Order: sequence, then structure tokens, then C-alpha cells
Amino acid sequence: MSDDVIEEKDTAKKTVAPVKCSPLRRLYDWAMGIAGHRHAVPWLGFISFIESMIFPIPPDVMLMPMCLAERKKAFFFALVCTVASVLGGLGGYMLGHLFYEGFGQKIVAFYGYEEQFLKFQGYYIEWGIWIVLLGGLTPFPYKVITIASGVAGLNLWLFMLVSVIARASRFFLVAALLWFFGEKIRILIEKYLGLLTVLFFLLLLGGFAVIKYL
Repeated sequence: MSDDVIEEKDTAKKTVAPVKCSPLRRLYDWAMGIAGHRHAVPWLGFISFIESMIFPIPPDVMLMPMCLAERKKAFFFALVCTVASVLGGLGGYMLGHLFYEGFGQKIVAFYGYEEQFLKFQGYYIEWGIWIVLLGGLTPFPYKVITIASGVAGLNLWLFMLVSVIARASRFFLVAALLWFFGEKIRILIEKYLGLLTVLFFLLLLGGFAVIKYL
């Protein structure tokens, strides 16, 4: 092998920069890691709570591996996510309603959600509570919905009711799919969770309608 070739290889090795992990990726990996912790359930509740206000990683990151590890407890884990997320949503609502200028606005700006925030406010004017429901079902940042709902002065009890419906539909769907199908459904959930949740909710409404009118 010629000296030129050896020199080229050495140069290539020197120019390869180490891959740096972003802060968001580190948070994601941390959330995945504590899914196997002996105190995973309290952590799941905590992340579900703060995700509704300030945390960037959705609780599904923990919920899915926990459901796969203990499939018999899948629906219990979904319940923990739902209750904590709704309570966190109440906190986000209060941030928007009482402290938006001092604190809520900084959270929205920190994550670069200003555009989504403005869009949500426009959607809310046009669609009202329905956009809150759909936003809670889809991957749209839930913290934007909770804070914006507080700023808009949405009826608090209506907000809580819709939050329960949206969050429960999302988390219980994830738990149900993993309980029935296991690991093989995980990639599909990660890729199409928003669409699957909306379809599940529509089917649920259709089922209630059939029961009512038949």
C-alpha cells in the first residue's frame, strides 16, 4: 500500500468529528432509561404531569416500554398517564390564564412554539373546543394547548372534560394495542400514533351512537 493511500486514510480518520448528542436526545434517552427503574410508575406520572406544562418529551416514551415489560399492567400505566397529564394540563391552563406574560410566554418561546401557539389561537377562534380535543389526541404539543386555553379563557370545566377524553383516548389506545399485539405493533404506534388515536376516538363515538339509537 502506497504512502499516499495511508496518508489519505489517516487524514480521513482525523477529520471525522465525534457525533454530539443534542440535549433533547439526552432527555429522550433518559426517559427511556427510567422506564425500567423500580420507581418507574412515579416517574411516569411525573413526566406525564410536567409534559403538559414544560417538558418536551411525551410520556409515550416511557409508557410503551413499560407496557411491553408488564403487559398485565398496561391499562394501569395508561391510567397513571391520563390522571397525571390532565392535572398537568390544569397547571398549564393556569400558567396561561394567570401567568402568561411572566412565565407561560417564556416556555412557549423556549421551545420555539410561537408559531404553533399563534396557529392554535387561530384554530380555537374558528373551531372552539373541538380543536382542543383534536390537539389533545394528536402529536401537537399539548403544553401549547393547555397554556393557550388558559390565555383564551376557555371554560375551565369544559377544558378539563375535554382533556380527560383526549388524554385517555390516546394513552389507553397505546396500552390496548401493546396489550393485544406486543412488540410487533410498537413501530406502527410510534409512526402513526396521532392518526390511530383520532380513528380510535371516532370509532368510540360511533359505538356510543349505535348503542344509543339501536
